[in-house]
Amino acid sequence: MHSSFAQDAVPAEAPSRNPLSAWARRLDSGLGATVETAAAGLVLVEIFVLLAGVIARYVFHKPLIWSDELASVLFLWLSMLGAVVALRRGEHMRMTGLVNRASPATAALLEALALTIPLAFLALVMWPAFEYAYEEMPVVSPAMELSNAWRASAIPIGLGLMGVVALLRLFRFHQLRHIAIAVGATVAVALVFWLLGPVLAPLGKINLIIFFVILVAACVFSGVPIAFSFALATFAYLGLTTRTPMLVMVGRLDEGMSHLILLAVPLFIFLGALIEMTGMAKAMIQFLASLLGHVKGGLSYVLIGAMYLVSGISGSKIADMAAIAPVLFPEMKKRGAKPGDLVALLSATGAQTETIPPSIVLITIGSVTGVSIAALFTGGLLPAVVVGAFLCAVVAWRYRADDLSGVRRYGKAEIGRFLLVALPAIALPFVIRAAVVEGVATATEVSTIGIVYSVIVGIFIHRQFDLKRLKPMLVETASLTGAIIFIVGCATAMAWGLTQSGFSQDLANAMKNMPGGAIGFMVISIVAFVVLGSVLEGIPAIVLFGPLLFPIAKAVGIHEVHYAMVVIFAMGIGLFAPPFGVGYYGACAISKIHPDEGLPHIGGYILALLGGLAVVAAIPWISIGFLKI
Repeated sequence: MHSSFAQDAVPAEAPSRNPLSAWARRLDSGLGATVETAAAGLVLVEIFVLLAGVIARYVFHKPLIWSDELASVLFLWLSMLGAVVALRRGEHMRMTGLVNRASPATAALLEALALTIPLAFLALVMWPAFEYAYEEMPVVSPAMELSNAWRASAIPIGLGLMGVVALLRLFRFHQLRHIAIAVGATVAVALVFWLLGPVLAPLGKINLIIFFVILVAACVFSGVPIAFSFALATFAYLGLTTRTPMLVMVGRLDEGMSHLILLAVPLFIFLGALIEMTGMAKAMIQFLASLLGHVKGGLSYVLIGAMYLVSGISGSKIADMAAIAPVLFPEMKKRGAKPGDLVALLSATGAQTETIPPSIVLITIGSVTGVSIAALFTGGLLPAVVVGAFLCAVVAWRYRADDLSGVRRYGKAEIGRFLLVALPAIALPFVIRAAVVEGVATATEVSTIGIVYSVIVGIFIHRQFDLKRLKPMLVETASLTGAIIFIVGCATAMAWGLTQSGFSQDLANAMKNMPGGAIGFMVISIVAFVVLGSVLEGIPAIVLFGPLLFPIAKAVGIHEVHYAMVVIFAMGIGLFAPPFGVGYYGACAISKIHPDEGLPHIGGYILALLGGLAVVAAIPWISIGFLKI
């Protein structure tokens, strides 16, 4: 598997693959530096704009009526430029299970196809994207009185830059023979579909299977980034079987990427990187280790607890794991823990902590289904504790024979000292939640409070703030944001296509008539989202199916927040379980442990996750007991 979690599949300093490689590298270097600097700058500007809005409203009681508009304009530019950076770095989410198992020659050809197929989509959608930006010109924003073309232009410019970096990447890393075969195959398949257009149009809903099952599956399993697989299938379906103008699809792409609540994504990703850089994550782990390190399996409990606490700060699982693994794993290995067990537990805690606010998945659910973000933030805390208790039970069993004769036990004074150092970091999740629940800031804005808090703690308390790391952190934030938001946009366009076909109504009727009522619906949902989480990852699965299934859950009597928690855990299990879950391979990449080492150990943790999920699904109070209903 390969996704935004892992490093580039092709070495950055690969030898020349063809006569044009050196030329392509030089061009790519200049263009990449320019786009990365612009994207990093946009992350900073977004932070300042949203922070200014919070201060003006809450401190001076004079809201900035233009701040949300400006943030919205800049966010679309950030998302598109971030998607360009992600494509250049090979960090778009994709499945490479088949690619990794293929022979070197076949794998090289599939890698080339993973670029030529997105290039085909980008070439096809470019003119409709320019049309869409032109159509937006007469629309003027109410506060700034700015033409919407300034915002919408991000789409054609971003798509154009993606086309350029994909082309350069193709020549940087691939032989001319492979490029020619990949281009020829892509053009041939496109031509076949175009010629079959008159035959496909009368097939009705059979086209849903052809385009959204067969074509999407073929693209995804051959290693094409998931976002482009969705987008190409949607474009082909609408273009060949309907009379829908293609600029409508671009509009749906824009709509999916423009939910203001999604602005929280880059800010929480940056916040996660910030708590690692300022030493806040390390301080929390040191305190937990001093508290539990002397008990059998103690550092495994520390890992579970640390993931719970850090997840309450960053919202990004990758940031959470990257903050914890380098600090904790060396000491755990010294105590005799098997590397495979460590990465298996890290992966399991990734699934366990998906519901802890400010989880990006929670924010995405709120944006696409209309469920209250504050309610989701409140409802997500206790379910993660319940699932964590099941993981702790497995740890207790596995480490029951630990020899702790050489392990130091800290005194109360030392534990107190560690607590004092860790207190600012431990307080941050509660500060974030309180700011949202008490109305100081919205879920979008609250991350700026966390960022300012972390900067102050890093500079004045921990005395740890490396300015040299700031730009790489901002670029990484932009890249991951682009990968996430672009896939949300493409999945939104695909979901719209499915809705227009009548599929959503058919699905709703089928699910409503499922035997067993609410229980049957819940069981089917769990199975479906485990599978979807492993194949599509959490966010695209939620964007595609959340708007369809949440109203059905409500209709059969399941509380939306309860359903959200169950769905998130089910997706998390799929996402972090091998052999398909890309989260598992992300945990391996961060831990620098080979995936094969974790396979013998992860089964027990997956069973624990399923047991915890069953309890959360069976007892709604765990999810909704603390809501103000």
